Amino acid sequence: MSTLPITTAYLRVLHQSFSQKCLNGEVSAGGFEWKFKWSFTSGVLTVEPSLGRALIQDALLKFLIQSDYNLEAGGDYIFTIRAKF
Repeated sequence: MSTLPITTAYLRVLHQSFSQKCLNGEVSAGGFEWKFKWSFTSGVLTVEPSLGRALIQDALLKFLIQSDYNLEAGGDYIFTIRAKF
């Protein structure tokens, strides 16, 4: 039985604003790096640059939703993606 491939993603929250209802940060995985902005009331996630965005966007959104109230500005977080980048 083969094991599923995994990639570890590293996330840093740079800014959090409850008045603007958004969270800004950086995420890296498999040699790629992105900046993101998540509008948590509308659920809209923007990820830049576009290179490799399809690899991270769904997993990042899932992590943000699950970890919503535990994320803090200046915090570093790790999550696992079941894919090889």
